[in-house]
Amino acid sequence: MADQYVLGMDLGTTSIKVVLLDIHSKTVTNSSTFPTNSDTSNKETENAKEQDLTNIIASLDQCLAALPKEKLNKVICIGVSGQMHGVMFWKSKTGCEWSGSDVGHTFRPKDVSQLITWQDGRCSSNFLLSLPKPQSHLSVATGFGCASIFWYTKHRPEFLSEFNVAGTVQDYVVSMLCGSEACVMTGQNAASWGYFSTTNNQWNMDILKGAGFPVHLLPELVESGSVAGQTCSEWHGIPANVPVGAALGDFQCSVYSCMKDRTDAVLNLSTSAQLTFAMPAGFTPPAVPDPLSAIAYFPYFHNSYLAVAAALNGGNVLATFVGMLSSWMKEFGVQLSESEVYSTLVQCALIQPSTDLCVTPTLLGERHDPTRLGQVSNISPSSLSLGQVTRAICRGILANLASMMPPQVLLDAGVRRIMGSGSALTRNEVLKQEVEKVFPLPVVYGEDVDSAVGVAMIFNDRQ
Repeated sequence: MADQYVLGMDLGTTSIKVVLLDIHSKTVTNSSTFPTNSDTSNKETENAKEQDLTNIIASLDQCLAALPKEKLNKVICIGVSGQMHGVMFWKSKTGCEWSGSDVGHTFRPKDVSQLITWQDGRCSSNFLLSLPKPQSHLSVATGFGCASIFWYTKHRPEFLSEFNVAGTVQDYVVSMLCGSEACVMTGQNAASWGYFSTTNNQWNMDILKGAGFPVHLLPELVESGSVAGQTCSEWHGIPANVPVGAALGDFQCSVYSCMKDRTDAVLNLSTSAQLTFAMPAGFTPPAVPDPLSAIAYFPYFHNSYLAVAAALNGGNVLATFVGMLSSWMKEFGVQLSESEVYSTLVQCALIQPSTDLCVTPTLLGERHDPTRLGQVSNISPSSLSLGQVTRAICRGILANLASMMPPQVLLDAGVRRIMGSGSALTRNEVLKQEVEKVFPLPVVYGEDVDSAVGVAMIFNDRQ
């Protein structure tokens, strides 16, 4: 049998990952990861979190260039996943420029906005309360695409007038690869924007129109797992006319990559943190969202749902701690890379198996409780070592997640084991130890358990 591959791509918050999945052996033969380094400063908008698209696409190009050209020539399908909730805007006919080089054709963003990410905090609680209630079982929070568009409609309508298409960053990449003038979006990403009914797979058009929302920006809805189009050009050696799947949510793809059985729960701990399990077949979510509930129901595949506790605070808390220490040391004239700091923290915590120090690491609040901030308590002179503070932060991240989805909820749902995944968890033995202390279930850690692998598996299974 001739070698053939599915290319899986994940456009994450901090890094891009691509993999090649052999369609016959169903194994990953090659992978590549590069940081995006794309965060930008927006001093005009309070609590804004934006990323530069040029850097994101440059990192994607780096990832593709690192894969064997002879295998890219044999890609027969492309699957794309990426960070959910966020929104960006572009002009339908000029969203990118294609150019050729020795390594193949590439595209560069043109006439596009910054990416407003899921971490964006510009929509205050009062602003969100001023918005119409969605006809959906999912609440709307700051950082959600429709909330961000509402904000621009009120505060900067002239900005929106510059563009005629909107989507997530993964939707944008799919559109550019296919040469599409319009944007298509799956229910997985649409649900993450808000004002979307998962039961009838439709936007809340009447509600949005009545509120003056620019509904012409809403993408066309397609089924999760469907094909959006074909590559309009050769791309990094991948031939033209290769099918490209409609973009999927990184969370659902991560779950797909490692949920081997319906009695598995999946813990994903990367920039943020999620704990999820599959709801029984035929489950229908409640008609009205409970804004105080920490558990939401995300659309999965084939009209099924996942029960999800999605914490805003995960590996980003440790990253903030590392950044703080690095900044302090720099002021003392000591230069250490953040990777060296991180490694030292983990080693110190490993020789400190317990601590009385209590850290509540909700630096970003939570969607069900946005005003909740971090706290440190039970401080004593003997609990301030580097190891104890690091151990307490790691424990706090897991304790916060367990407060959102208590272990008893998993047991009542028939969960038998937890599949651990995510970059923060796989490289931090302290977090693994704390997972096993908090949740009274066997925990299995897998390699290559991530969204890029998951989206490749999804479209390979549909070949």
